[in-house]
Amino acid sequence: MNNNLKYKRILLKLSGESLAGEGEFGIDPQILTFFAKEIKKIHDLGVQVGIVIGGGNIYRGLNASGQGIDRVTGDQMGMLATMINSLALQNTLENNGMYTRLMTAINMSAIAEPYIRRRAIRHLEKKRIVIFGAGTGHPYFSTDTAASLRAVEIEADAIIKGTRVDGVYNEDPEKNPDAVMFDEISYLDVLQKNLRVMDMTAISLCKENNLPIIVFNMDKPDNLLKLVTGQSIGTSVGNFSESKK
Repeated sequence: MNNNLKYKRILLKLSGESLAGEGEFGIDPQILTFFAKEIKKIHDLGVQVGIVIGGGNIYRGLNASGQGIDRVTGDQMGMLATMINSLALQNTLENNGMYTRLMTAINMSAIAEPYIRRRAIRHLEKKRIVIFGAGTGHPYFSTDTAASLRAVEIEADAIIKGTRVDGVYNEDPEKNPDAVMFDEISYLDVLQKNLRVMDMTAISLCKENNLPIIVFNMDKPDNLLKLVTGQSIGTSVGNFSESKK
C-alpha cells in the first residue's frame, strides 16, 4: 500500500448518463475505456476500489409512470439497467488488466455473485475491484443511496462521486457561468440549499456515519489520481461548521 494515499479504500459513484458520452442513451466504449484507465491509475497505487454505477443511460425508473409502468416495476427495470452498465464496466476493466468481481443485490447467479458484505471486503483486500450492481435490491431507493449504503458497509474512507463539473456549486454551472464552487460544504447545507449532490436518504446516511463525500470532475484526466493522493480536487462534503468557498 502506498503511504502517500489520502484514501486507501473508496466507493466510486458514477452516473449511468456519464457512460452515454455525447449521446442521450446507450454506452460509449470510449468513455468506458477512459474510466477504466483512470481507475487503473489508482488501483496500481494500491487503492481498494468499490464502484456503484447508475442506469439512467438505459432506463430511469422515475420516468416509468409516464409510460404507464408502476413505480415498483420501473425501479426493478432500473436495477437491471445498472447490471448492464456494471457488466460493461467489468469487461472493460478486465480488458485493461484489472481483476474484478461483480456483486448484485438481487439474485442472478448466472452472471454475478450475490452481495455478501464480508465477501466484498475480502475481495477488496485481495486487490479486486468490486462493482456493486442492482442498487439496494429494493424499489424507491436510488443508486446514490446504494452507494452510501455500500460505502458504509465496506468501511470506505470516502464516497468519490464522479460528475462532469468540477465540484458542488451554489447554482448549476452549466446554466450559470457565474456560479460559485464550494471547496467544502456541510451535509446540512447541502440539504438546506437543495444542491442535489445526492438524494436526501444518501446524504443522511453519510451524515449519520460521518462518511465524507468528494464531488469532482471525472472527465478530466488524472483528477481521480490527484484526489486520492491528497491534492485539492473537487468539493468535500462533511461535518463542517460552515461552508467555505
